[in-house]
Amino acid sequence: MHFRWPMQPLTRCYAELLRQLTSDLSDGLARGRSRRLFEGMAKLYFHYSTMNAGKSTVLLQASHNYIERGMQTYLLTAQFDNRASEGKIASRIGIGSAADTFARGEDLFAKVQTRLAAGPCQCIFIDEAQFLDPDQVWQLARAVDDLGVPIMAYGLRVDFMGALFPGSAALLALADEMREVRTICHCGKKATMVVRKDDQGNVLTDGDQVQIGGNETYISLCRRHWRAAMGDSGTTAR
Repeated sequence: MHFRWPMQPLTRCYAELLRQLTSDLSDGLARGRSRRLFEGMAKLYFHYSTMNAGKSTVLLQASHNYIERGMQTYLLTAQFDNRASEGKIASRIGIGSAADTFARGEDLFAKVQTRLAAGPCQCIFIDEAQFLDPDQVWQLARAVDDLGVPIMAYGLRVDFMGALFPGSAALLALADEMREVRTICHCGKKATMVVRKDDQGNVLTDGDQVQIGGNETYISLCRRHWRAAMGDSGTTAR
């Protein structure tokens, strides 16, 4: 017997956890607590998933939770991820928000410091965090520790070859808390892997790690069906 993940939206319970977090923070602000009191609560979070799990939806919902409680957020996404247009985070379900961008090699500690100097900001959200380089993850960790601001990074854990992205590997090593945003394989099991397909629908077994795609390019699968799709001769898909 195989356990099947429920078919209801898997982001609903996940969003509720984030809603509780932002509610707790806003309650503290409503009681007049200073920013300094919250510095010890700041953490670096890594919310990881495979493709099409709804991580951008969860990010936008979490940011909205802060804003509707009178708090300010700062959104960042990869500079070269322009599927939704330059400087925008968008979800497949149709919601989106303007965002600043980060480039490879850019000093993110300085970027965060500049944003905090410009005005109040209670949380920083980073989409496509797998495109961070390891030095930038360290810069974010220092921003959490030294500037006292929570940072929530959302990204893919592994690429289509089953290898960790360098940015994701650094986040797994440095994040204070890690949370999985889940989706399902076509068989009903939890999807943990992703395959890349060409425009003819053929599964690709090599190529560049970074390629901005969409639903037509990447398919999320459980490990068994990923192995079968990649040509693992020891696997019998079922």
